[in-house]
Amino acid sequence: METKKSGKAKRLLHILWIVPTLIVLIFGVMMYVIPALETVDKTAVAGSGDWMGRLDDGMQLSEVVLPGTHDAATRSVQLAYITRCQSLTIAEQLDAGFRYLDIRLAANSDKLKLMHGFTNCTKSGWPWAASLYLDDVLSDCYAFLKAHPTETIVFAVKQEYGSETPAEFETLLSAYIEQNPDAWLLTDCIPTVGEARGKIVLTRHYEDDSMPVPTVGLPCYWQTQNGHDDVTQNAASHLNGTYTLIVQDRYEYDAPDKLNAFRKGLEVAQADETHLSISFLSTKGSGAFGHLYSLAKTLNPELMGLSDPLNGWIVVDFGSPAIAARIYETNFNR
Repeated sequence: METKKSGKAKRLLHILWIVPTLIVLIFGVMMYVIPALETVDKTAVAGSGDWMGRLDDGMQLSEVVLPGTHDAATRSVQLAYITRCQSLTIAEQLDAGFRYLDIRLAANSDKLKLMHGFTNCTKSGWPWAASLYLDDVLSDCYAFLKAHPTETIVFAVKQEYGSETPAEFETLLSAYIEQNPDAWLLTDCIPTVGEARGKIVLTRHYEDDSMPVPTVGLPCYWQTQNGHDDVTQNAASHLNGTYTLIVQDRYEYDAPDKLNAFRKGLEVAQADETHLSISFLSTKGSGAFGHLYSLAKTLNPELMGLSDPLNGWIVVDFGSPAIAARIYETNFNR
């Protein structure tokens, strides 16, 4: 009798051990292995590294149809199945033709690290990988501009996480800029293409109407848009000092409503020395968490086949060289 009880106890302990092990294994496969297989076509497009060289120096940067990447540093990120927005590195995105980088930062002592929500962007795809810091991203940006002096990089900085005030956050950011000040354009007005060539143009989204920090860079603040029951409410306008920002960033729509919001946002886009338009094609879907790759696989082909005129700065998830070219070639075909 005791032997039978002992055998049952061992089997129960075995089950109790194997179940959590399987859960951990499934979780690891879902969060890290599957995302590692979710890629885009990296086939290079001729001229993508220097396409801005074909633009007139006198154009306002807001007049340029500029391809951008949402959460640009998430090539490797914790909980990647629900947080990964790109499969190209920063260097690969720049080579592909993307010129707007959505940069989300949080303070870590006296340094700034890349984040997506509460998760860390990392230097590799392993769960234990080291965090990705601003130094790493800037190194890629400086190297790219040195090799491609006709280009510019719009560095769209947002404070993603942490309790620092905008002023405290900007102090940390300024310490990085001061290490290579000649590489930056910190104007608070929309620059021309000629003024921006060879420079990182800082836009700041780490303040709000009640806590302005009018010190460095182009203010680029807008109220969080989330989703909306009324899907006709798409783009919104915000006065940002010297210009008006028109932005569509509905990030809680499923693919059909997001595509509608994107197209409606393009219709109201304006681009001149006093207006800047930004249209996000990225979304996490209507649930608490979404599989961003699946949504991008639906939305990005719609962009590639869209007949609507593209205006302003277009920001996507899982950008590829073909998508970047689809956007920037608009400048030369209108």
